[in-house]
Amino acid sequence: MSDDTAMARETVLGLDIGGTKMAAALVSADGTILTGDLIRTPAGDADEVFAALGELITRVRGDSSPLAVGIGSAGPLDQQHGLVSPVNIPGWRNFPLVDRVRALTGDVPVTLGMDGHCFALGEFWSGAGRDADTLLGIVVSTGVGGGLVVDGKPLIGQSGNAAHIGHVVVDQDGESCACGSYGCVEAYASGPRMVARAKRRGWRTDEDVDAAVLAADAAAGDELALATFDDGAQALAAGIVATAVTVDLTTVVIGGGVAKAGPVLFDPVQAWVKKLAQLPFVAELTVEPAQLDNAGLLGAAHQAWAALT
Repeated sequence: MSDDTAMARETVLGLDIGGTKMAAALVSADGTILTGDLIRTPAGDADEVFAALGELITRVRGDSSPLAVGIGSAGPLDQQHGLVSPVNIPGWRNFPLVDRVRALTGDVPVTLGMDGHCFALGEFWSGAGRDADTLLGIVVSTGVGGGLVVDGKPLIGQSGNAAHIGHVVVDQDGESCACGSYGCVEAYASGPRMVARAKRRGWRTDEDVDAAVLAADAAAGDELALATFDDGAQALAAGIVATAVTVDLTTVVIGGGVAKAGPVLFDPVQAWVKKLAQLPFVAELTVEPAQLDNAGLLGAAHQAWAALT
């Protein structure tokens, strides 16, 4: 769609900010992305990271005037004060993201939500969860994020950090996590942590490789890669079942870069969920891949549209 057409329609600006990439898009009220772009999240101090985001926002906005801005950011965050301290963006600690974005975009409503919440809301709006009333969405990438939609509404929590499934402790004697705790889901299931674990076991020790290579090797039958994915799947399944028995849900949607591994991830996750979910009300718990490549952006935009009603 041309920029002129995008400018002629009412839009909101959606932002999806994570440790690997930052994305922005103008989104219409029916969930159509009119124009968008993404960049790699740079390393650096707070201002360097925001400068890259600011350039992205300016490029995507062009001459348009979005009615509101919705931000989905890696957490934790302080929703009340508009501050973010993403575990996987070291440069931002209590960073005033809402105020800084508002200074760029003008006096319009600016909403802030965790990236996992926005992912879940996007899949609920128009993806794999659109037929569910209650669902858990999980993003498995540089970190592991999550979000809950309960009875059609996002469950945010008093601080905005509800459903932070990546930091559910599944092994109290387990590996240290970037959050400062031990045995978190993220310590076993995130892409970088799986790669590091596989290397400790002797996999491609002298190569600069990522989770996509690990997934390809697992798909080709490499035993070390398969064992590492099984570890990550077990941790994910433990977090999923713990959440399901707490909230009483049966639908789980998983997306993110690591989820692109496909059956290498989903087969062991589903097997571990079946083994761990023994109570009758979660016996039919289903785990599905995300349908959208941009669920976080759409969920952030959904937040922005909701702020206008």
